[in-house]
Amino acid sequence: MLRSLHLLLGFGVVAPFLLQGKPRSLAAFPSTAALSNPRGLSSTLPIARSRYGACFRAFRMSSGSSGDSETSPAADVGSGQAVALPVVHKPKVRFCQACGSPTKQVIPDGEEKIRAVCTVCGRIHYENPKMVVGCLVEHDDKVLLCKRKIEPSYGLWTLPAGYLEIGESAADGACRETLEEACAEVEILSPFAQLDIPRIGQSYVIFRARLRLPHFSPGPESLECALFALDDIPFDSLAFSSIIVTLKMYIQDKKAGKLKFHYCTINKRPGASPSDPLGFDVDHHLHS
Repeated sequence: MLRSLHLLLGFGVVAPFLLQGKPRSLAAFPSTAALSNPRGLSSTLPIARSRYGACFRAFRMSSGSSGDSETSPAADVGSGQAVALPVVHKPKVRFCQACGSPTKQVIPDGEEKIRAVCTVCGRIHYENPKMVVGCLVEHDDKVLLCKRKIEPSYGLWTLPAGYLEIGESAADGACRETLEEACAEVEILSPFAQLDIPRIGQSYVIFRARLRLPHFSPGPESLECALFALDDIPFDSLAFSSIIVTLKMYIQDKKAGKLKFHYCTINKRPGASPSDPLGFDVDHHLHS
C-alpha cells in the first residue's frame, strides 16, 4: 500500500535558493529511544519568502550517513551529497485500449516524453501517477500503526493507508483505509503531508485524524494494530520510506510544539526495497 533524507525546505523554490547556505551536521529530526540507528540531518537555515508572502525554513537531510559503505551512482563526489537522477518513465501499456492493437514506444510530435502509441489507430496512451491516502491517527499522545499482513513489507509497521478509489475524496479514502486496515472509525483533523515519489509514480496524502471511539483491531491486511508513544515508534521496522519520513516530520513538529503541513519529494534509489532506510533521499521539502 505504501512505499530519504537529503531535504530542502522552501516555497516556490528556484535554483539560486537551492544553492544557499552551508550544510551543517546532524539532527534536524529528533532522535528517539526506539530509533536504533538514527540518521541525522545536515541543516541550513536561510529563510525564503515566496511571492505569496509565506516564509519557510530551508535545510537538508540524508537517509544515509557518511560512513555508509554503499555508494550511489548519483553521488556528487564534490559535495558528498546524493543527487537525484531524472526519472525516465517507460510506458507499460502494450496494447491499445481503444482497438486492441499493439503499441509502440515513441515520442509523439510536439511532445518530449516517450509514450505508448497505438500502431493502428494512433491513439496516445498517457500514464499518470497513483494517489495513496492514509491517516496518522493520534490518541493520548500516541499514534496508531498497523503491522502488514501482505507484501510488500510483510510483518513491518505502517500507517493505515492505501490507494484512492474512483468516486471518493482523499479524506474519505484515508478514512476507508483506516477502517479496512485497523477497524477504526476516525475523524479527519487536518492534512499533514503530501509526499511525491516520482520513480514509482505515486503521490501520498497523509491526514492527521483522531479515533471516534477508542476501539481498533487488525483488519484483513494487518497482523496487529497498536498505539505507539513517539519515543517507542519502531523505526527499524517501518514498512516504507514514506512512513519513515512522515513520522519523523511529525515527531519534529510535536517536539517543537507546532504542527505544520509538509510537502516533499522522495527519491527512491534504483534497486532499493520499499523499507530500506538508506534507499531514498528527500528533496524540496516545503512546510507551512
